[in-house]
Amino acid sequence: MPTHELTADEARRIQLHSQGLLGRVAPAPVHGLRGDPDARRALAALRHLGAVQLDTISVLARSHELVAYARLGPVGRASVEHAYWGGTAAFEYWSHAACVLPVEDWPLYSFRRRAYRQRGRHWHHTPEDACADVLARLRAEGPLTVTGLGGAKKGGEWFDRTDQKIAAEFLLATGDVVCTRRVGWRRVYDLPERAIPAELRARDLDDTECVTTLVRRAARALGVATRADLADYVRVRGEDVDAVVEAAGLIPVTVAGWANGNGAGKGAAWAHPEVLAAPAPRGRHRTTLLSPFDSLVWDRKRTQRVFGFDHRLEAYVPRDKRVHGYFTMPLLAGGRLIGRADPAREGGALVVRKASLEPAAVSTPTRAAHAVAQLADALREAAAWVGCDTVRVERLDPPELAALLNTALQERGLS
Repeated sequence: MPTHELTADEARRIQLHSQGLLGRVAPAPVHGLRGDPDARRALAALRHLGAVQLDTISVLARSHELVAYARLGPVGRASVEHAYWGGTAAFEYWSHAACVLPVEDWPLYSFRRRAYRQRGRHWHHTPEDACADVLARLRAEGPLTVTGLGGAKKGGEWFDRTDQKIAAEFLLATGDVVCTRRVGWRRVYDLPERAIPAELRARDLDDTECVTTLVRRAARALGVATRADLADYVRVRGEDVDAVVEAAGLIPVTVAGWANGNGAGKGAAWAHPEVLAAPAPRGRHRTTLLSPFDSLVWDRKRTQRVFGFDHRLEAYVPRDKRVHGYFTMPLLAGGRLIGRADPAREGGALVVRKASLEPAAVSTPTRAAHAVAQLADALREAAAWVGCDTVRVERLDPPELAALLNTALQERGLS
């Protein structure tokens, strides 16, 4: 099969479009969720991406809310919760990481549920009597949080979990229980026969069918991707990708500059066939702050290769060793990652502990003024979305642009 050639710029624009951040991606029809158009839009975005990663950290908002916001603008946060945890359209499971997944993808994770069942544990050794107790309780009492099952911790360190918590998480991994909604940030455990439609539970796909479809979905969500990108998106092995990539209908391509970090050579990759058949992506670029767990940037090596942007989550780095901040959010503008901000909230103020702009984005006075305006626009939209009426940036890098940023924020009524 002849190999198509793409430039690095073409590949970058394809990924942005495929991720819903350039122009408009035609969403799959969404049924249900009546009377809530924002929820339907959030669900359509989930179905297109295939997975939205979850995380416990909440700064401006939870990460899954930030993913919808980045693509849809100031979508109602309650609507996102309704779309993901309304109980009928999505479920939680292990994909790239702990993710919200479209409910119709339940059969695709049969291979992983079988693997956990064969392995006999998730993170910890699972007491069999605790599994039987959890299932009996759910049958008798209906859906329960871990608190209702007996609590999550024994009282020691965070990893000192109760047998009920260990059992519930193992049963979630094997598919014997399911989570389709949360209360606060607590999973509500339920039985699949009450939460997953019968026709989905009846679909018995073998491992190859599961991985083939997931790799195809990953390619659709990325547009163009390397073997490692595809494997990372749904957390399978590289050799698993090799085994199914042709059956998935993907087309081999080479991308100039993807061979190594200095932009030399051509890198082997795969493209979804719809990408090569479609016109070059065009349309409006989103200017927005991204969650560090957003699927555009969750793979640090891919982010470096595609955008030349070195991004690292520093939430678990000691404070005195952080370079950019606790929950640094990349700034997407004009189809490039031009900076980052570490936000927090203090009452009605959005406070940015530190913001920085990439050297290439401020290499001339004209570019610097444009980048500062884009940062101010992103902060204005984010502040309004979370109900803040002022913005304060405590530190900007390069510091000589601080006055320009303050002026831009004042012009937008934010300081």
